[in-house]
Amino acid sequence: MDAIEAIKGRRSIRKYTDQKVDRELMAEIIDSARWAPSWGNFQVARWTLVDDPNMIGRLAADGVNDFAYNASTLINAKGVAVLSFVKGKSGKLGDEADYSTNKNSDWEVFDAGLACQSFLLAAYAKGIGTCVLGVIDDESISKIVTLPAEETVAALIVYGYPDGKVTPPPRKKVEEIMRFAE
Repeated sequence: MDAIEAIKGRRSIRKYTDQKVDRELMAEIIDSARWAPSWGNFQVARWTLVDDPNMIGRLAADGVNDFAYNASTLINAKGVAVLSFVKGKSGKLGDEADYSTNKNSDWEVFDAGLACQSFLLAAYAKGIGTCVLGVIDDESISKIVTLPAEETVAALIVYGYPDGKVTPPPRKKVEEIMRFAE
């Protein structure tokens, strides 16, 4: 599978088979995702994988702000990747105290997004379906998975073997989203 095929073929998957994803396969996916670029090569993305059904149930009950759609997606998942990032690094040059960009700490989320996309594409290439959940309770999730104090949650990503195919939604035409500055 080439990169363009992966970008165009990967879909958000919310239905999974009962087969649990092997931890070694997840390590291979993380091994690929760790090559995502990051500000100053700080590599702030961290991955906490959850494959225990009881803990996934706790994430569904307490980690998605009572958003039923995300809760039902979690309950049916065989695994959840908690994507977090180390705070206070991205957006700074070296060990400076002040941020080097007017985006301040927002750059950390950009770095997490780069790592997230690499994870999603690596999982797709290995036959694993994924879905990023954005309606989440960062603090609750941090407590459930016992994140270190210097990290914060960027997203929950459910994963598993897809149960069926998902039809791609329509896309805007290139002319609608692209412009040249002149």
